[in-house]
Amino acid sequence: QLQLVESGGGLVQPGGSLRLSCAASGFTLNYYAIGWFRQAPGKEREGVSCISKSGGSTNYADSVKGRFTHSRDNAKNTVYLQMNSLKPEDTGIYYCAAAPACLGYDYAYWGQGTQVTVSS
Repeated sequence: QLQLVESGGGLVQPGGSLRLSCAASGFTLNYYAIGWFRQAPGKEREGVSCISKSGGSTNYADSVKGRFTHSRDNAKNTVYLQMNSLKPEDTGIYYCAAAPACLGYDYAYWGQGTQVTVSS
């Protein structure tokens, strides 16, 4: 069974940090670009970042540039999202998803999501 599983979410104070992980089972992640998405309560899902198959290229939403770092370890079949200087507006459910490339393709595989709450 092809599956993506996110972990690492939780409750953190503003200014704090979290690292999310996205692990694949049933398929090899290095054949795919991996995107991170988030959905806040009452809002539409938005793209946060995407990393290319090799990890040599990443792109970020303007709202997270300079604070979030997307990386991958293909040997571990895992992708990471390091989130620093967190703000209350970063609160939401975070999902990882796999596609053949960051642009021009639908994301075929999705994880179940992990909750991130930024609050004092």
